[in-house]
Formats: sequence, C-alpha cells, structure tokens
Amino acid sequence: MMKFKLSLRYLLISVVIFIIEVLIATVLKHVFFVRAYLGDVIVVILIYTLVKSFFVTNNQKLVVGIFVFSCLVEFAQYFNIAEKMGFQKGSLMYIIIGNSFSWIDIVCYAVGCLLLYFLIKIKELKSIRMN
Repeated sequence: MMKFKLSLRYLLISVVIFIIEVLIATVLKHVFFVRAYLGDVIVVILIYTLVKSFFVTNNQKLVVGIFVFSCLVEFAQYFNIAEKMGFQKGSLMYIIIGNSFSWIDIVCYAVGCLLLYFLIKIKELKSIRMN
C-alpha cells in the first residue's frame, strides 16, 4: 500500500534525472548508444524517483510495477496506440507514449530495474550495518 509523503530529496533527484533525459533527447540525440539505450535505462529510474517523491511504498514491488508498466507502454507502441488515440506526430504525448516497439527497449527497462533493485539492496545493507 502506498502512503502519501512528500520527499524533497527524491523530488530533486527526479528533476535532475528529468533534465538528463531532456538533454539526451535534444543535445545528445545524435549519440546513438545514449539515445537508443541509456535513455531507456534511465527512464525507469526517473519513474521510480518520481513515485518515491510523493509516496512511501515497498521498493521491490515498485520496481516490479515499473517494469510491468514500461513493458505495457512498449507493447502499446506495437499497436500504434499514440496514433489511435489521435496524438499528432511530434506532439508531447506522441513522444512520451512512443511509436515504435522494440525488444531492446524492454531489455533496457529490465537493466534499469535491475540497477534499481541492486541500489535498493545496497542501501538496505548499509542501513542494517549502521544499526
């Protein structure tokens, strides 16, 4: 169960990651690896920190939920959902939803979620050692 609680720390991290994502989409759009892969790894971390900015929740369940959500969005791209919803090419919602399905994107989401999982475990181990 999620409980509302504002975390300025996670909100600040979210803003920084969002700025990084915008830079990847604009300034670094011609750097293939960064645009095609790194952005997808980072976006799941952005979603995590954004949720943690406003809610206290089970971290592992949140990571799994984010991976499932990311996969659902990716599969929606397979069916051209953005176009079917009437969003014009180039519009903000069209860009957010995306327009091309890729198994590689799902691998990138998995990598991002695994990275989150390991960071959570490291944080938990540090917390146990401190007590």
